[in-house]
Amino acid sequence: MKHEHEDELHTLTAAYVLDALGRDEHEAFSRHLAHCAPCSGDVAGFSATAGRLAAAVALAPPPHLKAAVLARIETVRRLPPEVGVGRAAGFLDRLPRKAGAFVVAASLAGAALFGGAAVRQSGRADQARQEAGRLTARSQELSAVVTAPDARTVHGRTSSGAAATVITSAARDKAVFLTDRLPAAGAGRTYQLWLADHGRMRPAGFLTGDGAAVLDGGLGTASAVGLTLEPTGGSPQPTTRPLVLLNLPA
Repeated sequence: MKHEHEDELHTLTAAYVLDALGRDEHEAFSRHLAHCAPCSGDVAGFSATAGRLAAAVALAPPPHLKAAVLARIETVRRLPPEVGVGRAAGFLDRLPRKAGAFVVAASLAGAALFGGAAVRQSGRADQARQEAGRLTARSQELSAVVTAPDARTVHGRTSSGAAATVITSAARDKAVFLTDRLPAAGAGRTYQLWLADHGRMRPAGFLTGDGAAVLDGGLGTASAVGLTLEPTGGSPQPTTRPLVLLNLPA
């Protein structure tokens, strides 16, 4: 893919972090990254967020699992694998080029989580499965927007100086909000997201501890995304001035 304008390269930061660029795009963006401070900051922030999302669904196996496996390993008859190498390779080949690293990391971490949960009590295992499913679905939502072919990115900073980024996909009618180094909300407070729509602020969900969120509801005719600090549980309308208000791409 050839980029006629340097500005087009600014939109590739998230796909670069997710290793979702083709060779030509990757080389072009790498050259661009060497002299673009804003993109360097975005890449660092996206990389940290991707790592936090993967870590969020990871679960260390219980301490006794290794001993239990070693104790039983000689008593279990070996069976031939049900899926051959060819079938496994075919599955990997069929993965779309832009199936984001969020989805891959969440899937692998979710598999590890299920393996560890199997040796726990049934109640805790069910709870772990539900949490893994929730986190995997959230990661898939984030990845779908960030890696969408029509993804558009806008940048800004909150009143505290934290970097803020909004990625939108008109085709998916969704937006992702990302921030880095945002101070803790504090006791009894929460960060709430908003969509500015025809002069009113529409509630669009909350920002979690990892600094990434898919906004609730469709974009519709919204013109901007805002972030405020609200009482725990949120508010029907903002009670404070926005910490940041980012205009959406036309």
